[in-house]
Amino acid sequence: MISNYRPSSSGWAIILLSVTALALGGCGRKGGLDLPPNAPPQAQVTSDTEAERAAQPGVFNSTYGSEAAPAAPKGRKKPFVLDPLLD
Repeated sequence: MISNYRPSSSGWAIILLSVTALALGGCGRKGGLDLPPNAPPQAQVTSDTEAERAAQPGVFNSTYGSEAAPAAPKGRKKPFVLDPLLD
């Protein structure tokens, strides 16, 4: 059996959007933000130690703030409709 499958216009639109999303997802560069053109130059320190890196907040730093106390006390539990199913 020979199949003559050709994507319709909506199929081509999905393919085009997928390719565009993948292409734009790779755009950009890793690093800090660019300074404005009239900003004075800043000295960059490149000798970070492991202790300094652990003390900095970040998306991938799971140890940051773990030794700190909670910012707010726990409130009372509010009842929810699905509580009997979840408990």
